[in-house]
Amino acid sequence: MPIMEPAQPLEAVKINDSTYRIEDNGVRSLLFIGADRALLMDTGFGAAGSVREIVASLTDKPVTLILSHADPDHIGNYEEFDAASMHPSEMAYFFRNAKPGAAVCPVWDGDIIDLGGREIEIVLIPGHTPGSIALLDRGNRVIAAGDSVSGGPVFMFDNERSIYAYMASMEKLISLSGAYDEIYPSHGPFPLPPGQVVKALAAAKKLLAGELSPMEPPFPIPAKMYMHDGAGFFY
Repeated sequence: MPIMEPAQPLEAVKINDSTYRIEDNGVRSLLFIGADRALLMDTGFGAAGSVREIVASLTDKPVTLILSHADPDHIGNYEEFDAASMHPSEMAYFFRNAKPGAAVCPVWDGDIIDLGGREIEIVLIPGHTPGSIALLDRGNRVIAAGDSVSGGPVFMFDNERSIYAYMASMEKLISLSGAYDEIYPSHGPFPLPPGQVVKALAAAKKLLAGELSPMEPPFPIPAKMYMHDGAGFFY
């Protein structure tokens, strides 16, 4: 998603006493706070100010940075943190966008990150990018899905994307739907209901079946826009 010009200041929005979203010109980061430490998902564009300073104003706990994926609008100012954690399948893409010498740490599907009384589970959901992940907070019954689930079109063009892997990932999220009541997306309306995953899978199937009509996207990209029942793709 293109950054707005001029960039608006970062805005921290409280979800509850231990969770915040940080809005950055159309993309959002998420901060999960436990009794012992905190977890930040993504760092936005990086052009509107220091996400580290915003996080420090919200918690004094040690913060781990984890990337839902490595699109440029999710990794701005990642270097403000000691290292960026991500699934290894995302590392090649990350290093094409990152600065030389970036420090990374691997996380794996099914890993549990214990924040102290709050456990965050890594869920690998490739398709939007090879190593896209979601963060499942079973205790609070929410899942943060990055760009993979959205109330608007999901970017699904260029060499990093696979609609076939995406469909398998949506089936995986549907199989986990008993564990969450809300989806926290990185773009657009917030939060989303679990049924948005079902809509995304249905839209993908119709796209591959040639049942959706191409539309012009709202900004210049080498793709068309396809929508069905509130879900869709730039493809």
